[in-house]
Amino acid sequence: MTDEAPGVAATPRPPYTAVIFTSTRTPDENGYAPMAQQMYDRAAKQPGYLGVESAREDIGITVSYWRDEESARNWKQVAEHLVAQRRGRDVWYSDYRVRVATVHRDYGPDESELG
Repeated sequence: MTDEAPGVAATPRPPYTAVIFTSTRTPDENGYAPMAQQMYDRAAKQPGYLGVESAREDIGITVSYWRDEESARNWKQVAEHLVAQRRGRDVWYSDYRVRVATVHRDYGPDESELG
């Protein structure tokens, strides 16, 4: 996987938790791509992980999906992730916002909206 996860994540029927990370990058690329890859790989092994979607242009938006808020909270506290968070704050991001939400509805082009 690269810095930008390909495709649309396959998620189960709601409810589940979405962690939305919106960021603006600094020009410093030193170590960013390998760390991003490590975080994608490590997150995918976490209990409760469901998938990720990511896109970047002027701003980046990464949405990770979790079985529940506890699973997302546990990921936030993983040691390697704490290191990446600190490096992001200190070096890679000029601004960012993290939002945590519960998904109540989820449908695609071949499904009707439920609820």
